[in-house]
Amino acid sequence: MVLQMKTCTDRYIGVIDAEGTVVACNELSLMGESWPEAVAAVAAASGEAATVYQGRSFKPLSGIGAQFDYVAFAQGEDEQAGLVCSMAMVALSGVNAFYEEKHDRAAFMKSVISDNVLMGDIYARAKELHLQVEVPRVVLLLRQRSDIDAAVLETVQALFPDRLADFVLPMTDTDIAIIHQMPENAENRDLYKTANQILETLTQEREMNLVIGIGTIVYHIQDLARSYKEAQVAIDVGKVFDTDKEVIHYENLGIGRLIYQLPTTLCEMFLQEVFKKNPISSLYPETLYTINKFFENNLNVSETARKLFVHRNTLVYRLEKIKKLTGLDLREFDDAITFKVALMVKQYLVSRGIDN
Repeated sequence: MVLQMKTCTDRYIGVIDAEGTVVACNELSLMGESWPEAVAAVAAASGEAATVYQGRSFKPLSGIGAQFDYVAFAQGEDEQAGLVCSMAMVALSGVNAFYEEKHDRAAFMKSVISDNVLMGDIYARAKELHLQVEVPRVVLLLRQRSDIDAAVLETVQALFPDRLADFVLPMTDTDIAIIHQMPENAENRDLYKTANQILETLTQEREMNLVIGIGTIVYHIQDLARSYKEAQVAIDVGKVFDTDKEVIHYENLGIGRLIYQLPTTLCEMFLQEVFKKNPISSLYPETLYTINKFFENNLNVSETARKLFVHRNTLVYRLEKIKKLTGLDLREFDDAITFKVALMVKQYLVSRGIDN
C-alpha cells in the first residue's frame, strides 16, 4: 500500500511502529531507522491535527487510541503534508483493521466460543493462525456486577501471559471469557485453583463483586463454544441455588442444572402434586431452617439436633409436625429427596418472579 502511494504524491510516506522503527516507507533509504522521539511527540500531542516533528507530519492509525501500535508519516510540515499524512492514515487504518480481523488469534477465538464460525472453517482458520486444534482447553467466565474496567482486564491478562496458549476476551460490559489451555492430566481441582487465583488477585487490589463460572474441559477447538455456554449456565444456575459461592463449576451443579432447564408451568404442577395438603409457602421460616439443617447433616437426627442446640426429641417432634403438614416424612430417604427437589423448584420459581 505504501509503495503504491508513491505515484500519488511527490512526498514520501511511511509507517513507524510503537518503538519508532520505520517498518514501511516508499523512500527505501529510511527503512529500519529508529525515531523514538517522534513517538514521544505523537503520544504527547492532542487534537485532530497531524503532529509535526523534524520535517515530517505524523498521525497514529485510527481506532488504536492513546496506546497506538502504528503511526503514519509524510514528508513535510506544511498543510499539504498534513493532508497527505491524514489520507495515508485513513487508508493504512483500513489495511490494518482488515489484517487484524483476518490474522488476530484472539478475534478468531472469540468468534469460536460465540459460535460465529462455521464448523468447516474452524480447522482451516486455526491452521492458518498456527493454533493447536486438539489440546485440552477450558473456558472460565468472569462476571462482575458492575461494568468491567480496563484495569481489571489488564490484571487478568497479566495472569495469562502466554498469548499462544491462553486468551482473555472481553465479551460484554460485565463479562470476561478466559480460554485456558490445560495440561494433559488436568483435574477439576486445577480449575478451581486457577479460578481462586484470579479472584484472589482481583480482590486484593479492590473490593469487587465477582463470580467465576467454569465450563468442562474440551479436547478440540470446535468444542470451546460448548464450554463457554456451560460456564454461562454455571453462573446463571449458581445465582439461583448457590448464591454464596464465588466459583461455580458446571459439572458440580447437580440437580439444579436439570431444574433450571424445566418449564415453569411444569415446576408449578410438580409443587401442587407434592404438597396436596398445604402449599410449601405455609411453612414458617423457622421450619424451613430446621429442614435445611436436617439436609445439611445428611438426615442425621442426633447431629442436626446438636447443630440446632435442641434436644433430640424436640427435633423428632418438629419432623412429625412437618409430616402432618406436608404428608412427607423427612426421615424416609424417598420423601427427603422429594422435599429437597421441591425446595429447589420453589427457589427456581422465585428467581423467575413466580411466587405463589
